[in-house]
Amino acid sequence: MANHTLEGHRFDAIPRQPVSHRALIGAVEGTLADFLASQTAALDAVDPALGNFARTARDLVLAGGKRLRPTFAYWGWRGVVGPAEPVDPVLPALGALELMHTFALVHDDLMDESDTRRGRPTAHRIFASQHGEHFGGSAAILVGDLCLVWADQLLSHTRLPAAALMEVRDRYDKMRVEAIAGQYLDVLGESDPGSWSVERALTVARHKTASYTVQWPLSFGAALAGGDRRVDEAYRVYGTTVGDAFQLRDDLLGVYGDPAITGKPIADDLRTGKPTTLLMLARRMSTEAQLAAFAAGDVAQRATIIAETGAPDLVEEMIRVRVDEGVAALSEAPIHPDAREALVELATAATHRPA
Repeated sequence: MANHTLEGHRFDAIPRQPVSHRALIGAVEGTLADFLASQTAALDAVDPALGNFARTARDLVLAGGKRLRPTFAYWGWRGVVGPAEPVDPVLPALGALELMHTFALVHDDLMDESDTRRGRPTAHRIFASQHGEHFGGSAAILVGDLCLVWADQLLSHTRLPAAALMEVRDRYDKMRVEAIAGQYLDVLGESDPGSWSVERALTVARHKTASYTVQWPLSFGAALAGGDRRVDEAYRVYGTTVGDAFQLRDDLLGVYGDPAITGKPIADDLRTGKPTTLLMLARRMSTEAQLAAFAAGDVAQRATIIAETGAPDLVEEMIRVRVDEGVAALSEAPIHPDAREALVELATAATHRPA
């Protein structure tokens, strides 16, 4: 695809001044929509079935979501370059993170056998309704793969000097490897929960979610700005701690969230036996009677027993401590004040959310 197809996106520029969250998300989604329109048209020209396949992938990408990864990457970039730089040259890179995220979600939903995501049927359920379960799983894998290829293609349209783009790509690749490694450990934990521990659950959370939600997007953003080693350590600490807190909140929402708000079925983690940090803490803090009741109970009873152990309160405290540590890491970092303020607000928004 030629670069000119990206240069005409609906959100031509974000003003060279403090930008609203809505304008940022609009610019990212406009870039994605234009890119996906051209990609879908190209596949549609080969065969109408491929066009339908691509449109399903497109709809999953554009179905909403928090858009946290491009948001953290933007503020990581903005913290280094300041408010005067136009964001247009880096919009393809920000959009690429959302395509990578869709790849991860589609595969994760298939592995977890989840029925809904963002209040809509998951990819494998969409395709299963057309030609059965086997087709649904196979097509979902291909949708995820397609989104990952699209992410690479869109990233290549970032208008940066070659040396800077190489550093961006290096951080992007490390992010992808960590996310896949974390996903493998997540699957392993469900298959071998007896060997799991609180510490290992935290390792899974850090690699599967925290690193590619906050830590690497921030680092990715700094690389888009040409890099600044002085901010790398502050971003690393902030990204790791806030990313951990994000996943800990996700653990709580997975058991006690409102499906009407989260868009996902309640208690999938309890149904599958996923050894999350919350569940591992609950087991560690349970009496023998509670462990026996947990093993024999249904999903609702298990959620009640976890609450009785005090594990949710401990997870809330872990979230608070991590957010405080992450915010403190920014206090002396040489980043622009508006970016510092935005990242402090994001730390709270990402870890104290209903969905």
